[in-house]
Amino acid sequence: MRKLVVTEFLTLDGVMENPAWSMPYWCDEIAAFKGAEQTACDAFLLGRVTYEAFASVWPHRSNGDDPGAEAMNGYPKYVASRTLKEVRWNNSHLITGDTTTSIQKLKELPGKDILVYGSGKLVNFLTEAGLVDQFNLLTYPMILGQGQRLFNAAPTVKLELVEGKTTPTGVVSQIYKVIK
Repeated sequence: MRKLVVTEFLTLDGVMENPAWSMPYWCDEIAAFKGAEQTACDAFLLGRVTYEAFASVWPHRSNGDDPGAEAMNGYPKYVASRTLKEVRWNNSHLITGDTTTSIQKLKELPGKDILVYGSGKLVNFLTEAGLVDQFNLLTYPMILGQGQRLFNAAPTVKLELVEGKTTPTGVVSQIYKVIK
């Protein structure tokens, strides 16, 4: 069965909204962390807000601009939304019907990991439904004090730290496996 992996940029106080604040900390170690995620996956699961933001940018990028462009534009993208009626970005599929059942079926298909970028509301839903297998977190040494936080009303979830490293810019990369 495929793993559902959530990946997030977070401030120390848990803010994940619009992570433009993360760019001054970018370094080779973060690029390698993000590259390893994409190598381990072959599909993306996105909420509406993240999907719309990505769909406005990625189709205009190539691997010459960004090494992740080929994956972002080519891999299947599954979109969980109650308001979107259609998705137009290449290889995008709108999840219809029961979201929990649809995502469980995606996990049962052959393939690599399914990666969830951003998508805070969706991540809370997935966590509550017990569908998340792993959290890949990059925690930045800053406090914003306001903004959308990752876990708003999540249930208790036990995690096992699989890997933890600190980059030269002070960002802590963490990989947590969900204990089920």
